[in-house]
Amino acid sequence: MTRSVTAHLFCAVNGVVESPDKFQFDAFGPEEGQLMGATLAGVTDVVIGRVLWQEWSEYWPPHADGDPFAAFINPARKHVLTSAGGGDLGWNSTAIDGDPVAYVRDLTHAGEGGITVAGGIETVRTLFLAGVVDTLTLTVHPAVGTGRRLFDDSVPVTRLNLVDSTVTSAGNAVLTYSLRG
Repeated sequence: MTRSVTAHLFCAVNGVVESPDKFQFDAFGPEEGQLMGATLAGVTDVVIGRVLWQEWSEYWPPHADGDPFAAFINPARKHVLTSAGGGDLGWNSTAIDGDPVAYVRDLTHAGEGGITVAGGIETVRTLFLAGVVDTLTLTVHPAVGTGRRLFDDSVPVTRLNLVDSTVTSAGNAVLTYSLRG
């Protein structure tokens, strides 16, 4: 049985996904929390870039009390894209050794539970465009941001299928896509 692979990013209306804390403002409420909870339900493995892993590994372990995301991320198995080589990194984390696309493809055939790609930007972009990520959810906030976009000018024209959509009372459009054909 093949495990599903998802990714979820917060996005400004101009496509910026870098530093969402700078454009989310007051547009994250209970509905967004419920949608994230539903997305992460059943996920046992997280693929993550080294920089984001470093930030989270310093922040989340001591902030475990009552936070729903901490309850998810702290026990999850984390697979870290890093040039440091393979092996145990602590915090239930393993360095990905070799090609990340091949690694995640192999991961879909081993173990149980879902797999999510948490970031960074290049990690999500690479794995999604390689067809390894089954669905990509973008929570588009009603704001214009500054910074890097998920799909910059280096990405060729790529067709997507809209799999699901909802608009929250905070004005966020939650859009889930898959690659077309």
